[in-house]
Amino acid sequence: MIQKRILVVNPSSAEADRLARLAQKYGLALSETDPEAAMAMFVEGDFAVAVIDVAFAGSTALRAMVHPPTGVLLTGADEDLVARAADEWPPGVDVDVCLTSPGDPRELAFLHALDRAVEHARLKTEAVALRRSLGLQEATVKDVLAEIYEIKGLLNTGFLREVEKRIAIEARFVGSQKERQRVESILRKIYGADDVSSLLDVVPEIRDIVQAESVTVYLLEENEVIGPYLKPLVWDNAFLAHSDFSKYIAPLEAQDFAASVARFGHSIGVAGLAFDRRLSKRYTAFLKAPLKNLLGVPIMHGRKVIGVLEVYNKTAGGKASPEGFTREDQQILRGLSEHMAMAMAKLNLIQFDPLTGLLRPDPFFEKVLQKVNALSKRRREEGSMALVMGDVDWFKAFNDRNGHEAGNKLLRELAHVLKLSIREEDLICRYGGEEFLFFLKGVNSVDEATLLTERIRKNVEDHYFEFQEFQPRSNLTMSFGVTVTPKDDGEQHAPLTKADLKRLAGEADLAMAEAKGKCRPDLKPRGPADLPIDKNRVCSFVWEEVAEKKKTEAPAAASRFVREKRKYERYNVSTPFLFRENGGFKVAKTVNIGLEGARIISDTALPLAKTLETILVIENKATLIRSDVVYSEKGGGDSGFCYSGLKFKDLTFKEIKGLESYLFHFRRRDILP
Repeated sequence: MIQKRILVVNPSSAEADRLARLAQKYGLALSETDPEAAMAMFVEGDFAVAVIDVAFAGSTALRAMVHPPTGVLLTGADEDLVARAADEWPPGVDVDVCLTSPGDPRELAFLHALDRAVEHARLKTEAVALRRSLGLQEATVKDVLAEIYEIKGLLNTGFLREVEKRIAIEARFVGSQKERQRVESILRKIYGADDVSSLLDVVPEIRDIVQAESVTVYLLEENEVIGPYLKPLVWDNAFLAHSDFSKYIAPLEAQDFAASVARFGHSIGVAGLAFDRRLSKRYTAFLKAPLKNLLGVPIMHGRKVIGVLEVYNKTAGGKASPEGFTREDQQILRGLSEHMAMAMAKLNLIQFDPLTGLLRPDPFFEKVLQKVNALSKRRREEGSMALVMGDVDWFKAFNDRNGHEAGNKLLRELAHVLKLSIREEDLICRYGGEEFLFFLKGVNSVDEATLLTERIRKNVEDHYFEFQEFQPRSNLTMSFGVTVTPKDDGEQHAPLTKADLKRLAGEADLAMAEAKGKCRPDLKPRGPADLPIDKNRVCSFVWEEVAEKKKTEAPAAASRFVREKRKYERYNVSTPFLFRENGGFKVAKTVNIGLEGARIISDTALPLAKTLETILVIENKATLIRSDVVYSEKGGGDSGFCYSGLKFKDLTFKEIKGLESYLFHFRRRDILP
């Protein structure tokens, strides 16, 4: 194991001591203000991590003293300066950066960055030790076998009984070595994985070593609708596409074997399943073979559960074993899960999407908030920020024709194209399925944001993707929706929050719906007026009515603006909606819907500030709901319909759960022309 010694090199003695005190959490931390003294300390002993201030990062002599597995964490107050300094270090050295200074300590960010650096150094050291151990193991096997063969050469008929004993010893020894070699082969693949696909390539070998029929690997995730849940990356030996996840997920609070493992952090081995309440529908309905026994172990990162490894139906000699998995199987699986956790930490699956390598939504929002709220007031006044939602056109058609594996390959290649299409200061995440969310920093207007987005759209359109010739219009394209935050108008505003970003993402999603050809009278397309509505476009979300009247008609404009700040995400779902009027029910339909209410379209306006009896029809089931009318207005132009906003009242727990389930499983499906 690596000695967790950390060296802090900083020109300020007070700052060096402060960072060293924080670093004590991970081991013995030393501090130096003189780079020459720091180099002398490198000669004396190994360090897990060197925390170096950007002022010393350019020292060639200091760089020459740092060798893997020692990691480097560069610190400083200037983001651009720290980033440039990191790029100048040799590629073989793990370099991370953290913005911190006496004036802006950012202790939590520093501890997170240091934790990653220490973990990376530990993994590299263990990999070196593993390779060395494997070399020694092979030499030992050869020596023992040579000795046995020598004994065999000296045997004669008088030592027949001794020969049998020796042969039995040899067979047991070689068998044990083969088992160990299989485990070590799995570990080599785990530590050599550079993405989630190569990491999950070990699944068949895990299945074989514990003699199971099939394996499932889960990752722990969370969303606002169902809270924390287990999402299978591999289900019953099969690698899943995004669209398959919803059928197999396990909410953390559910009566379920995998959920129980994740909830309590303990292994579960079960042979008698008949009356076990944790035998949920996922196992009985979706496994290819009937479940007879099961073994599940948690995948832990420190003390935190980040996933579950599960195997089904123990076999022995090619036949089912009624006794189930053994204690030895549990030990092997638990050991492998620990190494998988280290590899997942190395790949940073907590921060990044396992398929594309892009940021996941929550870390994306956190990084956006850090960037925006770190700007000075002057820089906030100079420009806006934009969020852009992009969606692959006719992706379902691509998957249906070419298969989910081809779809996954497409998304990985597309992620690479999108990363190359944005500027260095911008961010991108995989928002879900074939949707991607972009953050464009420092744009001056919605037109500039649209222009930058148009460049992204064109790069995708011009890139060749395998099988694109079978897509509609013989090309693979994307549609985009753009929304911006206005420049600072001189008023005092609270810092941007994650809820604000999610509202903006919802606006970008609505604009993207317009770009994909879904008629929305409240959105304003940007681009040539004669452009056909055939996807592969960029549209922007602009509340022009609010922007023009905000100061002159404050009460009306403000209420219009506030009502769009919803607590829960809205989904573009069209479903029948009935409301009582003049003693009978009139038929309308929803435009979008969320947990707190819906936007509906009807032939007539609804009375404001009145509670109505309404009926929401979900999957052929009618639910009576009381709804408050928040607003009701005529559609744009000479249209003969009205839009109304309704807020649901007094929903029962069962109704909320039913609506949650419906919204979570809803997936937008494009219709081919």
